[in-house]
Amino acid sequence: MTSNPRYITVQRIGDIRRISKSTFPVTCALIVDGYAEDAAKSIQKIKEFAPAGTGIAVIAAGDFDVQPLAQEMDERTVLIHIIGGVGWGEAANTLLKFSPSPIMILMDPSTIFTGDAITPVMQKFEEDSWSVIGWHGGLINVEDEWRSVSDVGPGEVDVLFSYFMAMKVEDAIGATGFNIRAAYYRNADIEFSLRVRQGYGRLLQMDLPLEQGRHHGYYDTDPEYRDAQSKKTYDRILDRFRGKNEILVPRR
Repeated sequence: MTSNPRYITVQRIGDIRRISKSTFPVTCALIVDGYAEDAAKSIQKIKEFAPAGTGIAVIAAGDFDVQPLAQEMDERTVLIHIIGGVGWGEAANTLLKFSPSPIMILMDPSTIFTGDAITPVMQKFEEDSWSVIGWHGGLINVEDEWRSVSDVGPGEVDVLFSYFMAMKVEDAIGATGFNIRAAYYRNADIEFSLRVRQGYGRLLQMDLPLEQGRHHGYYDTDPEYRDAQSKKTYDRILDRFRGKNEILVPRR
């Protein structure tokens, strides 16, 4: 492990002992497995629009050039480079486990702030009604035998997507976090959301000042790998949750 407190390099995820010595009211957490320059632009926009007390934690997974990310490190920004790589679910759980904040926002590097998306979310958390608040999500389509999600707009939802997913760390860990078998991001957020719902947590979808750039995790991943891993996760969802309509919110 390197000694720089804001740029840590490890061979494997089990070598991590902390993310940051500092604490923040809220931390934006990103999992980056390439395309570091685009991820750095996302970080720059967080700094431009988020409140000054917002922390930023980045896990870079895999042996690639992280210098564009390292250049963004400062007193509220930390980078952990796991050279050996790590699955998405395990990386997300590590960010939760070592979160320097009671609220963590897991967001994809393709998500770009166009305004302050933090303050309205934190105001909603003050109501103490919500475990997870996000930008996009929806209702499980029960008429489709749970095989799809319908976006019905802002309001209480069954699932939220990891483009921008703010969560109470205590509630997320209480719901056992993300499935470490999810090597790939897609559908892992749905699986996590339903774990939260099964534990009586509530999820809120909001309109927020965000936009999405190129989603490298989807468009620039080998299609065979992408589809196989996505199917594995969704098959787990169907095996565990399908038919348990009592954990879903009222249809709207």
